[in-house]
Amino acid sequence: MTELIEPRFICIGTHHKTGTIWMRRVFRIIARRLKLAFVYGFANWHEGKHCDAGRAILYNWSSKLPKPVMDRPDARILHLIRDPRDVLVSGMRYHLRSVTRDEKFLHRPRPELNNRSYQEHLQNLPDDEERLLFEMEHKHRETLDQMLAWDYTRANAVEMRYEELIRDTSCQRFVEALSFLGFSEEETALGRRVFWKHSLFGGLSGATPRAKRVDAHIMSGRPDQWRQALPRRVAEIYAERYGAALVRLGYEPHPTRWLAEMHHA
Repeated sequence: MTELIEPRFICIGTHHKTGTIWMRRVFRIIARRLKLAFVYGFANWHEGKHCDAGRAILYNWSSKLPKPVMDRPDARILHLIRDPRDVLVSGMRYHLRSVTRDEKFLHRPRPELNNRSYQEHLQNLPDDEERLLFEMEHKHRETLDQMLAWDYTRANAVEMRYEELIRDTSCQRFVEALSFLGFSEEETALGRRVFWKHSLFGGLSGATPRAKRVDAHIMSGRPDQWRQALPRRVAEIYAERYGAALVRLGYEPHPTRWLAEMHHA
């Protein structure tokens, strides 16, 4: 990679159920306050489209950031992942109840599911154990593949975990990320305030459950939910199929030993 220069393209890449809506809201507000262009999704975005707009914040919910953009010497990237087991739990619960029409895959009839939608199929399964197993082999596998495909050696990217941010009550880690992304001291102070206001431990801590869902798109921000939420059978299947992925992503030192640490038999 060429020598890094002052950032102009600030790229934010998340994955499904890794704090996606949280980060989108935070950076969209930052962009508005600083009068920066905010480009959401940009599946067909090409290198020159916003070159004349000064600095821009580019956001993608599945970290499908255009390589010509990521490789620019004036690009900086914040990449966010989450413990895949919590992604599984959170994803299943959300897909079971969500009424938003934003995620078309959730409500579109699918021939392979007897013309039921993804959500209808989940709702017709007998229990959460079967729902988790279905989620595991469908949307969850897609998300996990995306996390594994990411290049974690990029010099122009700061790698963060959802677990870090949800515990970042001092906002220090977020401030460090903003500094890396090229924000000035004054801009970083503004970003810190926005982050605090829209975090479950900050401005949302006193909000009603409904307000939290509307603002943050989540029902619970707690890390390590999987320890009590994964039935033993589901956990064992997960360890067999995706234990190696947990090791690659740095969430476990061994593919299966974590099973002995779960909080239920």
